[in-house]
Amino acid sequence: MAIIASIRQYTAMQNLIAQAKGAIRHSYAPYSQFRVAAAVLDEAGNVHIGVNVENVSYAMTQCAERNAICSAITKGAKSISAVVIYTPTETPTPPCGACRQVIREFASHATVLSVCDSQKRIESTIDDLL
Repeated sequence: MAIIASIRQYTAMQNLIAQAKGAIRHSYAPYSQFRVAAAVLDEAGNVHIGVNVENVSYAMTQCAERNAICSAITKGAKSISAVVIYTPTETPTPPCGACRQVIREFASHATVLSVCDSQKRIESTIDDLL
């Protein structure tokens, strides 16, 4: 059974990575040119995606992770079991401080995986990140 659970978890994570990579084209980053997409898995197995949306007033910028989580909550999710963050870079990027707080609120036991265009990855829990 552990092997089947591991295969399911691996497949779910691969799906989240693919969803985040597919969403990156919707990122709006005209000021930083730093595009980010995120995909989250809710407790019911639904995937929700988000991208960063910048604003000339930097504090008004919305991060991909928070957009994905807010989308999930808007659609009735109560908790998040996995968070994938994708950046089209050579090194993965972990979530910012504000996103870490939102992840902690709704995904306290989630796997947080940052991926990029290379094989490098950062896999952690929100407790490790905080």
